[in-house]
Amino acid sequence: MRASLIQIAVDPDETPNSRRERVRSLVAGQRGVADLVVLPELWPVGAFAYESFESEAEPRTGSTYRAMAGAAAEASVWLHAGSFVERAPDGTLYNTSLVFSPSGDLAAAYRKIHRFGFDQGEAVMMGAGDELVTAPVPGLPLGLATCYDLRFPELFRGLVDAGALAFAVPAGWPARRRGHWTLLARARAVENQAYVLACSTAGTHAGVPQAGHSLVVDPWGEVVAEAGEAEEILTVDLDPALVATTRDRFPALKDRRLGTPPPPPPRP
Repeated sequence: MRASLIQIAVDPDETPNSRRERVRSLVAGQRGVADLVVLPELWPVGAFAYESFESEAEPRTGSTYRAMAGAAAEASVWLHAGSFVERAPDGTLYNTSLVFSPSGDLAAAYRKIHRFGFDQGEAVMMGAGDELVTAPVPGLPLGLATCYDLRFPELFRGLVDAGALAFAVPAGWPARRRGHWTLLARARAVENQAYVLACSTAGTHAGVPQAGHSLVVDPWGEVVAEAGEAEEILTVDLDPALVATTRDRFPALKDRRLGTPPPPPPRP
């Protein structure tokens, strides 16, 4: 399986509609190149552009949904469309990720559980999701998490118990904490023996420089590929069998004593 992470640069002079069209073209250009494409967090508006959240919020099936569903179908790829500001029917805003199948159908939707901001910004402007979500990517079930979620290992262990072999983590990670970005992505891969596809943004969101440096980490914790600071498409080959091999050769997950361990394998 081949995956492409599109590290989008968010330019405040580019309108959300213009960016949606540009990103649609970038995704469509992955036809015949990738099987799975991952976009960053809140790329339509910018993860730190809090003042625009209310005005740019969309219903789940709004402009971003339609553009990305069409892009997935045009490219014939599984598309994790990053996240956008969703306005629920009751008016609540959510940081919502959508995953589309190669036919353009919605395969999964995840509302970010851990909101960043320490009693300001996203933490007070948005509702919190309350469901662990996996997407049925053939051969590589994908656990969904978003940015700040990366700091909460219990979420990822729950996704492993739900069958995830890889995690997609779109983010708008600030440059000043880039060291944490790489460290945490590797830690989540090592402790869960799963791939981590961590896709960040480039550019500046509301005056906050972004880390860039999207990366893919294998189940042993090795960085397979890493982007730079500018807009870039990072394309890597993934081997789903490597997850099973790693878990078999170093069966640490079987030694869990706390929480809910995975069920025993079925008897032949």
